[in-house]
Amino acid sequence: MWLWESVRHIYAFLAVIPVVPFAIIYWAYGAYSNNRKKAFGLAMDVTTALLIGCVAVLFDRIFNIQFGIYLILLVMLLLGGFIGNMQFRKRGVVDTKKVVRAVWRIGFLFMSVLYVLFMFIGIGKVLLTPM
Repeated sequence: MWLWESVRHIYAFLAVIPVVPFAIIYWAYGAYSNNRKKAFGLAMDVTTALLIGCVAVLFDRIFNIQFGIYLILLVMLLLGGFIGNMQFRKRGVVDTKKVVRAVWRIGFLFMSVLYVLFMFIGIGKVLLTPM
């Protein structure tokens, strides 16, 4: 039980400011492998998982509903189906690895934008709400 709680606290700590784990992973893996492109990709992949959780919580808090994570997963699944369909029409076969990577990387882009947007909305909501 304590192990699960520790993992939850570490995840929550890292997800609050996802720029920090991104920078740490980029710097550490870049120094280890001397390949900045792979380091950037790995940092994006890890940070996407943190951003999904953080954006879902921010969505739930701002709109007072418990649907954030499900909406994100639904959009990512629909995006995967759309990309897979386009790939099948163009090549006649679906490369699942490429589809998953594309959805995950597009998810990073959208989650980053939503994170910044929801943080500003959340901070504004807290500051402008009368006590």
